[in-house]
Amino acid sequence: MPASPQPADPACADSGQADEPLERLERELAAALAAPAAAPQPQIDNALRALRSQIAGGASARLGEALCNLAILCFMRSRTGDGLAATADAEAVARRIGDLPLLRKVLTIRGVFLMETANTPQATRCLSEALELAQALADLRGECAVWNNLGALLMQSSLTAEAVACFERVLLLAAADTQLADARARALTNAALAAYFERDLGRGYRLCRQGIDELPDPQRPADCYTRTVLEATFARVLSALGDARAAREHAAAARNFADRCQMPRAELAAELALGLVEVEAKTAADFGLSRIQRMAALARAQVPIDLIDTLTAAVSAYERAGQADVALLYLNELLKLNRESKAKHVLMHHHQHLARVQQAHGLEADAVGDQLCQQRGRLRGRLAEADHERIRNLGQLVEQQALAAERLDDATGEHCYRVGRLASILGREVDLEDDVCFLIDLAARLHDIGKLVVPDALLLKPGKLTPGERLIMETHTVAGWEILGQTNIPQMHIAQEIARHHHERWDGTGYPDRLVGQTIPIAARVSALADVFDALTHRRPYKEAWSIAEALAEIRRLRGRQFDPEITDVFLELVPRLQRQHPDLDAFLGADAKHSPFIQARERIARALKGADPDVSLFELRR
Repeated sequence: MPASPQPADPACADSGQADEPLERLERELAAALAAPAAAPQPQIDNALRALRSQIAGGASARLGEALCNLAILCFMRSRTGDGLAATADAEAVARRIGDLPLLRKVLTIRGVFLMETANTPQATRCLSEALELAQALADLRGECAVWNNLGALLMQSSLTAEAVACFERVLLLAAADTQLADARARALTNAALAAYFERDLGRGYRLCRQGIDELPDPQRPADCYTRTVLEATFARVLSALGDARAAREHAAAARNFADRCQMPRAELAAELALGLVEVEAKTAADFGLSRIQRMAALARAQVPIDLIDTLTAAVSAYERAGQADVALLYLNELLKLNRESKAKHVLMHHHQHLARVQQAHGLEADAVGDQLCQQRGRLRGRLAEADHERIRNLGQLVEQQALAAERLDDATGEHCYRVGRLASILGREVDLEDDVCFLIDLAARLHDIGKLVVPDALLLKPGKLTPGERLIMETHTVAGWEILGQTNIPQMHIAQEIARHHHERWDGTGYPDRLVGQTIPIAARVSALADVFDALTHRRPYKEAWSIAEALAEIRRLRGRQFDPEITDVFLELVPRLQRQHPDLDAFLGADAKHSPFIQARERIARALKGADPDVSLFELRR
């Protein structure tokens, strides 16, 4: 659960006489934040337009605070797109006037909206910068808010150990300050959720009880929402522990606090908890299933950002009730939604990135793509360094999303870069053109972006996948091909080939298209060798790392079966030569990872948690 920031008091804004329209907007937003359910939908649209019109007249801290309050209202009303727009404007205002406290607040709120639209890399960067600002400003409340949101982001990414470390940092920072009881309560709520999902029910019980003690009588809507989620979590924990009576009491308490905060997502949390408790109790299973059905309808209509969690709860409830056929219907909807929503969010943020690049270069819409289209088909010696840089910039956001897709397999974030570099070097060894090799370097980094649509439970599974699970896992190739095909970057055709075909096999037994021999695109053939080699020589959740000698022996064994025999022969000579030239082969192949904004942000966060130790490696907390 992200930490919902508190609205600013208009009396604390800039001194001096504000113009009447801004004063009126401040009053309207204050009233809407006090009773968010009563705020009509057109009010948000009108407020966003009005505040944007104010920017043209000059930036001010007061305007930035008003945009923040509008974003908080959007969070309460589940208007994610409007929240993103409001925080983008507020960030521009804060940077323009150099107001660092305002910028810290804006980046924290913006990180929440980026998190909720599955833009993990950008959310990480926003929250990392917000954390540095809060620490530099000695803003303890702000720092606690950032740590809570970072923990929520990591928990969303299935990085539970890192998430819990963030929540524990809040508890440590806020231990002696009674004014930070709300921040402690949010940290305890989030940590309890993590414990529940990890089935550590004893710890979940203790954390819920402590959180209730920290926030006994909340009044503000944001605090009522925290208490709602806390009570709902406690109800689930108690139900799992077999205490049906206490579980119903806390589910009813969650419903009471949801009524007080008037947020659709609070109602959803409370009603889902009650429905699951009723199903678990068996005597009221039909009531519970009906309640969960209604919540699925509510999520589809009003809280789409929480629909995946709602469908997950529905699958669990119907399985517990012994209705496997209905559970399967919800599971199919869940898988379809997961795939479509992840792809939609990746493309939404990518196209916004393209628009920013175009605006920065003073180009009309699609002008960048038109320029690059003129270069397709005449690659030999024709792409200048400026073109290389432009292509890198256009693909930057998609590249960072590809790193997020690999987060559960690769703790360092460097796998994608090593595969791209090794594939491009191998391409040169087999006489591919220089510009094709440049594009392979960038494109091979994106080979597993389709894993964004695969459920984390499969990516984390330590044992062998079932046939059905393997079919789901295999969809990542086509999903990656589809996502990259909608990026509007002409050179992405090579990335599409690699994403779709890097699991094809020379003998035709691969997937998804069962291509044989040289019908497999050569970019996919060289990338497949680099990918398998790097995967074998590094630890994964399901295996330990192999030595380079063992990995090369395995690749030699698969020559002519999985891999192109001629390219394999070149590869088997290339790797030992590279190893002699570069004793730290990983550092050589992964050098570009050091320039990744996402990895840099993750490194800063890890160091903030572990202390300023220069030897802390990237993503150290996963190890």
